[in-house]
Amino acid sequence: MSLQSFYWLVYSVGLIPQFLSPRPRWSFGKTKNGKRGSGEVVAKKLWHRMVSYSDKTQPIHLAGSKNNYLMSGCLIFLTAIVCVCAVSIFYILYPPRINVLVIGIDAAPEDTYLGRSDTIILTTAQPLRPYFGMLSVPRDLWVDIPGVGENRINTAHIYAELEDPGSGPFALIKTVQKNFSVDIEYSVRIRFDGFEHIVNAMEGVVVDLETPMSGYSAGTHRLDGQGALAFVRDRSGTDDFYRMARGQLFLKAITEQLAEPSQWKNLPSVIRAVTDTIDTNVPVWHWPRLIFTVFRVGPGGIDSYVISRDMVNPFTTAGGAQVLAPDWGKINPLVSGIFGK
Repeated sequence: MSLQSFYWLVYSVGLIPQFLSPRPRWSFGKTKNGKRGSGEVVAKKLWHRMVSYSDKTQPIHLAGSKNNYLMSGCLIFLTAIVCVCAVSIFYILYPPRINVLVIGIDAAPEDTYLGRSDTIILTTAQPLRPYFGMLSVPRDLWVDIPGVGENRINTAHIYAELEDPGSGPFALIKTVQKNFSVDIEYSVRIRFDGFEHIVNAMEGVVVDLETPMSGYSAGTHRLDGQGALAFVRDRSGTDDFYRMARGQLFLKAITEQLAEPSQWKNLPSVIRAVTDTIDTNVPVWHWPRLIFTVFRVGPGGIDSYVISRDMVNPFTTAGGAQVLAPDWGKINPLVSGIFGK
């Protein structure tokens, strides 16, 4: 837009109060029948004259100076900008808290989610503070599953999927709500094979290991999709608690890498990979809030926790299954600290 066009645009906006006035304060002289033109006719002619201003056969007489209308136009523009900014800030910062359950599905038949939820992470985002926290739950935690009874928490998903495909996330949400007393509305579930595609779209993910882990020496390593999948799933010589810690470490590495400007060229392919591989009920309008919160706190500011060994008591069920009994006296304070109960 040229400077002259912008000048006439602001000038035109400044005339809006004149158009809305019950007594228009302008005239074009006489019409063909000798009477003043109506406000509607004059408005149309005035608008046409200001946009093209090629026909100068009839002079335009206005009750105020051009500076007055320019000032009025600037004020209207400024008010509109302030309103847009206020609405944008409200949109980004509200609601004050968003809780999302992240579900990782182990091996499942192709094009289905018929599998156990071997990765369970409770996440919470507060755009205003800002704050982003996550809590990993052991897959063998022995809990009360609504409609099923006591069982491993990772079975809630597959039991529901067997009865009604697509209902797994809601069953797991209900299980979490009942046992952890956390209000969760949304879920994101991903198959582990889809996770591999996302990492490849990023051209690999760099992890910095302080100690040897999953066959990798201490130091910096770039993992492709296949290597990343093996890294987060590895349980050789370790247990589920180490696996949860590796999963959180890798998620932070992904977040940190996506925040780097050098990675932004891969964002289109990453977005396509994400949309093709995840299943979620998080509304579109919540994603900017979640992303905004993560970028405000930064990868190093994400509070990450796991339900650790000292919060559970291993035991063997009557059926011979080795599971973990939760010590709610130790777990509940941790949950309250993260989710602000």
